[in-house]
Amino acid sequence: MSLWTRLADTAQSIGSSLLSLLGSEEKPPEKTVAFTIGMIALSAKMAKSDGVVTHDEVKAFEDVFQVPENDKPAVERVFNLAKQDIAGFESYAKRVAELFSGGAHTLENVLDGLFHIAKADGVVHEAELFYLQRVSEIFGFKERDFARIRARHVVIADDPYVVLGLPSDASIATVKKQYRTLARELHPDKQVASGMPEELVIIASDRLARINAAYNEIVKGSAA
Repeated sequence: MSLWTRLADTAQSIGSSLLSLLGSEEKPPEKTVAFTIGMIALSAKMAKSDGVVTHDEVKAFEDVFQVPENDKPAVERVFNLAKQDIAGFESYAKRVAELFSGGAHTLENVLDGLFHIAKADGVVHEAELFYLQRVSEIFGFKERDFARIRARHVVIADDPYVVLGLPSDASIATVKKQYRTLARELHPDKQVASGMPEELVIIASDRLARINAAYNEIVKGSAA
């Protein structure tokens, strides 16, 4: 029996809230059932925040988590239960933040995954942005951090400095230092070595691609 099927059966049996399944486990947090449940609940409640949960949003969740074809019915069962869950999304966000206390890069990967689901229907709605910003606050990110994360997914201003989390007047030396720091933290080998699950490694790799593009744009502009 797969993890997804076990989760679906367990969630169905408890009925009112998946939050009671978020117990403490003696494993790396990325590998715990608690993390998986937290991500399902946050994803489902985020998808529901604009009033409509589309098939594209459910599919985007399955893409992020690399769900095998035969497990997709079980995933949809858990996703639907999470949509109806009586617990508020803040409770799940706080629990995920506790699991990754001190792990800012992992929590940023979680936000990237939620953005991926939010834009699955072609647009990130205002209610979804509000939801994502609130989750970001619970995760401990400041407003400028959220602006940087949002810039990777929502075209508000075509500013590569925002993607790198820097002011637009940052020196090229500062840009290079920030880039090296981010590239080192997000390198796939480091992600795998730290025990990161495959789905979050994929998200981190996508982040790195966007950071590379922003860095190259700045360097090219400075050389012009």
